[in-house]
Amino acid sequence: MALAIVWICIGLTALIAGAELLVRGGSALAARLGISPLLIGLTVVALGTSTPELAVGIDAAVQGNGSLAVGNIAGTNTVNILLILGLSAALQPLAIQMQTLRLELPVIVFASATLLGFAWDGVLSRLEGLVLLTMGVIFTLAVIRIARRETMKVKLEFAREFGPRRLAKRQTVTEMLMLAVGLIVIVVGADWLVDGAVALARLWHVSDAFIGLTIVAIGTSAPELVTTVISTIRGDRDIAIGNLIGSSVYNILVILGVTCLFPANGIDVSTHLIWIDIPVMLGVALLCVPVFVSGRQISRVEGGLFVSAYVAYLSYLIIQRT
Repeated sequence: MALAIVWICIGLTALIAGAELLVRGGSALAARLGISPLLIGLTVVALGTSTPELAVGIDAAVQGNGSLAVGNIAGTNTVNILLILGLSAALQPLAIQMQTLRLELPVIVFASATLLGFAWDGVLSRLEGLVLLTMGVIFTLAVIRIARRETMKVKLEFAREFGPRRLAKRQTVTEMLMLAVGLIVIVVGADWLVDGAVALARLWHVSDAFIGLTIVAIGTSAPELVTTVISTIRGDRDIAIGNLIGSSVYNILVILGVTCLFPANGIDVSTHLIWIDIPVMLGVALLCVPVFVSGRQISRVEGGLFVSAYVAYLSYLIIQRT
């Protein structure tokens, strides 16, 4: 068991380090190329912090551990909203931008409901994965359209973060190297993490889905946690909310969509995921609607309730599934 835990820790460390390299290098390079700040936040950063889920999902699906891949997505999105977003709001009330209400919020609800519908028969097929991926492309196009109308405040946030790098052209090679190294480290780390997680599940006599919902989900959410807390401390609130909601959308539409394309017979989805964990993810998305709309902010109290709700859900998983 000790060896399995060691491989999980090494894999998680590699994933976090790789994601950080990918996000920093990709964001700086995108800013230098003149890509819109909001577009960077909702695509480059959101996708970059979701690469651990992609690497884990593909590796798990190829190895025949589909429930681990789906559990990781459901667990990660629940962590993103209840734990990370809640913690951010508990530190400082989080204002909700109109673009989040008009685009990201409806999409995360619709994507969660679509996933539940697709998974209802116990299998996520290649065709369903292609549908999810197509929805992800449409979402990205919508983000690009909205990015053209972004506020000056968001532009200034990214100018402070990445502006100096635009002046140093010699940094381009370094940023491209960061991207390449980050991707390699993520792929290797995902393989270590999945191997260790599957071994641990066998030793503990628990399901792959349970490991995906808990250890793997919390671990692969570390990049989002770091990005959000740092953005909160710096006062870059638009970046924090954009990264979390955007990352959750991409987890379902792009990450899981791509993962479904690999196994020839699709991904098997366990009964617990269908009846409990995916509905919980959908319920969390629906919970955001009244919270976000009322006053257009998440208060400290609401943030604290989000965190408490996640602790309750995690406690349920540990008590009922072990």
